[in-house]
Amino acid sequence: MDFIEKLGDTITSKGKAAAGKARNQAEILSLRSQISTCEEVIRKNYQEIGKLFYEMHGEDPDNPFEKQCTAVKNAESGIEQLQKKIDCLKSL
Repeated sequence: MDFIEKLGDTITSKGKAAAGKARNQAEILSLRSQISTCEEVIRKNYQEIGKLFYEMHGEDPDNPFEKQCTAVKNAESGIEQLQKKIDCLKSL
């Protein structure tokens, strides 16, 4: 009987340890998800700040981000030209 009791105690303690580890892993996943959400909020706000800066200062000749603003202008122009080609192809 002593062996069976020890076996039962061992199984119980291992089960509790496994359950504790599973809870920890679940909490870690939850915390990582919260971190990802915070990082997404930061990323979106950085983008909005950049967009607002571009709208306010994109044409300034002394803009410290002149290179980036020029790249945005060029990309916008490229999008416009590509959209015109798409519209032209759709009308055929």
